Amino acid sequence: MPYRRPASGPGAGINWSPRDMLIPYVLLAVSLGRAHGYMIEQYLKNLDFFRADASTLYRTLRQLEKDGLLLSDWEPGPTGPARRVYSLTDAGRSWLDAWSATLEAYRGLIDNFFSLYTGGNSAHPPAPPQASSSEEDSR
Repeated sequence: MPYRRPASGPGAGINWSPRDMLIPYVLLAVSLGRAHGYMIEQYLKNLDFFRADASTLYRTLRQLEKDGLLLSDWEPGPTGPARRVYSLTDAGRSWLDAWSATLEAYRGLIDNFFSLYTGGNSAHPPAPPQASSSEEDSR
């Protein structure tokens, strides 16, 4: 599963589409504490976010581990087989922080768009550029 890492600084270089939101939500879930896949899946479902099948989540978890954003260990289950438990790496924390900064910037853009779209008074679009008379004279 491809994802885009920041080139440098908070949020730099992140290009995203809505389908890419699974990654920051998974990292957010794991940042709250060590978690196994089923726990992460339930967290996402409780947020009404997770609409993909479980195999998508598990492929994403393995890819994030391969990319160094998560670590996993096998721990015995309370009543059954061992389960893989994930934790966030320092690189994963940095990546999540960058996504947060990027989403904050996008939220401002989206809020401004809807304010303008609905006729709100909190923001006004800049006036279109006008040609000056000296520019018109030189044509």
